[in-house]
Amino acid sequence: MTTPFNEAPAWVKDAVFYQIFPDRFAKSDRVFKPVHLQDWGADPTSHGFQGGDLLGIAENLDYLADLGINALYLNPIFVSGANHRYHTDDYYQVDPLLGGNEALDEMIAACHERGIRVVLDGVFNHVGRGFHQFHNIVENREESPYLDWFTIDQLPLEPYGDGPAGYLGWYNLKPLPRLDTDNPVVRDYVMKVAEHWLHKGIDGWRLDVPIEITADGFWEEFRERVRAVNPDAYIVGEIWEDSSEYIVGGTRFDATMNYLLTVEVLSFVAGERIDPPHVVPNPAYASVAPIDATTYAERIDTLFARYPMATHLANLNLLESHDTARFLTTASEDNASLILATLLTMTFPGAPCVYYGSEVGLTGSLDPECRRAFPWDESDWDMELLTAHRELIALRHAHPALRAPGYRHLSAANHLYVFERSAPGEQLIVAVNAGDEPASAQVAGELDLLWGDGEAAGGALTLPARAGAVWAAR
Repeated sequence: MTTPFNEAPAWVKDAVFYQIFPDRFAKSDRVFKPVHLQDWGADPTSHGFQGGDLLGIAENLDYLADLGINALYLNPIFVSGANHRYHTDDYYQVDPLLGGNEALDEMIAACHERGIRVVLDGVFNHVGRGFHQFHNIVENREESPYLDWFTIDQLPLEPYGDGPAGYLGWYNLKPLPRLDTDNPVVRDYVMKVAEHWLHKGIDGWRLDVPIEITADGFWEEFRERVRAVNPDAYIVGEIWEDSSEYIVGGTRFDATMNYLLTVEVLSFVAGERIDPPHVVPNPAYASVAPIDATTYAERIDTLFARYPMATHLANLNLLESHDTARFLTTASEDNASLILATLLTMTFPGAPCVYYGSEVGLTGSLDPECRRAFPWDESDWDMELLTAHRELIALRHAHPALRAPGYRHLSAANHLYVFERSAPGEQLIVAVNAGDEPASAQVAGELDLLWGDGEAAGGALTLPARAGAVWAAR
């Protein structure tokens, strides 16, 4: 059934995403590699490349399928002079270092054969200095036909060096010329880029800093044109704080990257283990600090009140990203914190997202350290974390209640938080004890343990310190 225009695609609430930074996940021998690459697994730098590519992803889909992943979100893949590829030079060409357009075709086909969706990163408010239309202005000055694609202050432009740039850059950064999306020609160009890759088979767009594009009706038109190509395409915006203006009502985006949830989960499960130097300096993270279960419950209730449940069911629920330190590092490399956080996101309405490598214990502080290469030597894997991720993802897939709207807070005291997830014919009880001592709560009914470390008997459930559990109600 075709998704109604104002609703999020039905598949999203059943998705478990895996975010991949393409240069660092896996590399294939079938993609040509230049000589001057960093060694795989070397300490990441701001400018160094390690050679990951799209065929490397395609060749490792069995690993992702075994983990339980059924959707990918890829950081930018188009031609760029930066290892993160947010400096786009050509929106119609996949970077040759990633294997080019043919590699994307192969990867999409391989993903779809396994029922894995593919969402690309859309960076549409700024470009790189190598972008053709910008370079044309550098070369031709006032005679360039593309002068109105950017906000030009003076000519000639100075895209390098210390002198005045002569153009508006994102956050006044010379490497990031801002497109003038008020220009109808530029606007149509962006729309056609989005349509092009949907025709090529992608399943949606993650939009980079979309609030930076303020042209009247821009995102409304974007939705109309995207959904005209693929009515089941997912549109999720990178908005770190309240996203109501963009995601409620179904006229712009389906969802947001749910950093508001991330902050509360981190604050609750890591608590005193939070290592402040690794907390990302973003206003959304200003409230990161240890909280107890009562405060967590209050904040989750506030989060639920912020958006309609249909929106919560579409939100991308992440614990970390390429823009933050690794959750494990922020939590002082405490495995229990990551496992409890994963339990909370895998049992929360919406689409949970695993940042590549976190499931095997990959660590790293703020950019560029959070972008380390995936360790393919299994001797380097943290099997406790990998097992927990596999089990919790499998639990989510197996139980409709974990993907349904039903969510009810049952109990919160000290550091024990208990809630119910429900769907017709199924009721689950989830409990998280983030404290350093065993904890108990009263819960009515008979319960059968599905996952975790806990006991339920005589109308009470008990958890050890730093533990979580899921029960099914009889």
